[in-house]
Amino acid sequence: MRVDLAGRVAWITGAGQGIGRGIALGLAAAGADIVVNDLASGPGGDNPAAYETAQLVRALGRQARVSYADVAEAEQVEAVVADAVAVFGRLDIAVANAAFSVRELVVASAWPDVERTIAVTQFGVFHTCRAAARRMIAQGHGGKIVIIGSIMADMALPMSAAYNMAKAAVNQFGRTLAEELAPHRINVNVVNPGYIDTPGERRFADEAAIARAGRAIPWGRIGTPADIGHAVTFLCSEAADYITGSALRVDGGFLGGLRLPPAPETEGQ
Repeated sequence: MRVDLAGRVAWITGAGQGIGRGIALGLAAAGADIVVNDLASGPGGDNPAAYETAQLVRALGRQARVSYADVAEAEQVEAVVADAVAVFGRLDIAVANAAFSVRELVVASAWPDVERTIAVTQFGVFHTCRAAARRMIAQGHGGKIVIIGSIMADMALPMSAAYNMAKAAVNQFGRTLAEELAPHRINVNVVNPGYIDTPGERRFADEAAIARAGRAIPWGRIGTPADIGHAVTFLCSEAADYITGSALRVDGGFLGGLRLPPAPETEGQ
């Protein structure tokens, strides 16, 4: 199925690298112009990774705008939307992807780490979706909002309590927002990625560990940002117009493939 998003404008938070970049390139390949949103992190307030994403989008023949914001700050998020509309004249797609996590046990956690995780991963999604919804309602021709959750909303891995909590919250938030925005023909859906090969993940795992993890997944490999980009692109297409309030797990069977150890053989059977 060929997806045609020509003439659409898509805003992706956390688009400088990893899953966000994969989503930006997926939407651009389908014809959308892209607002590349990330933190300003480099010298002089720039973010080289965000500009690299923008260059890759332009190489696909689409327009790109780099717009910096900390999604934990509602005013900065609103400013991104205003800038996108000033440059492109509209906003059709918003993908709330930006997240933050520090891996630590609950009993050893530093409260600033917990607060920052919730501020970005949960409240940042709220700010992003609210700003996008307000603009889409004002435009009056519907729209698409996709929230990037995680299978960790359902799978409570140790060392990630605040992140797990935030991802569970944004899944419920997405369902709620979908109900509120249905009368405006704004679709809201969640994509829950599994284990994805990103620069962030490679801070914790080397090539050998990633290869081992891939072999343990039923599909036989670890996921890629492009895999998530394909799923988001579908949800932003006309083919998904009747899908709202749903959560799509994109994990190569990771969660469904978990198995109990085989039962011991019983003597005499």
